[in-house]
Amino acid sequence: MAKYPYELTIILAYLRKLPGVGKKSAERFAFELLSWNKEEVQKFSSQLYQLKEKVHFCSDCGCLMSGTKCEFCDPNQRHRDQICIISSPREAYVFDEMRIYKGLYHVIGNLLSPLTGKAIEQNKVTNLIHRIKELTIKEVILALDSTIEGDATSLFLKKELESHGLHISRLAFGLPLGSSLEYIDEGTLAQAFLGRKQF
Repeated sequence: MAKYPYELTIILAYLRKLPGVGKKSAERFAFELLSWNKEEVQKFSSQLYQLKEKVHFCSDCGCLMSGTKCEFCDPNQRHRDQICIISSPREAYVFDEMRIYKGLYHVIGNLLSPLTGKAIEQNKVTNLIHRIKELTIKEVILALDSTIEGDATSLFLKKELESHGLHISRLAFGLPLGSSLEYIDEGTLAQAFLGRKQF
């Protein structure tokens, strides 16, 4: 049985590291790349390198930025009395596309997992509390997945923050149980956001 050339095998292995990409999808992508001309492949590889070189995480909110200015922290574009806690920088773009929220974001990173013992980094919580005090935040919105991990993280953060005199709310439970926010359609997510309840 013939084997793929070594170089193609390496590309297939990298492609399979992407979420949702299995053996067949990786093969399809790799053969598509082989059909590109050399200039296209060079531009693509250059952009991948630039992605790691120029795109980084904001030291304040944890969202993505390039250059020295974070759009998600810009006081000219954001209401500074609300902060929405999310687990991934990607979710900031999802909420912004709905155009119903103009406050700040804070990426908490990985969620608590009681089953695997995964914890939230203490510096993420310390940084969050520091921002809340510094900016005189009035409302904290917990916009985390409707899963065991999301629920555990929301309860943990509520306990950490409830002594600071904040209005703490969470997305309405119209979200399907066990769902990840990145897979929810905009209409459902907008209704859950607008219907958030005190938590």
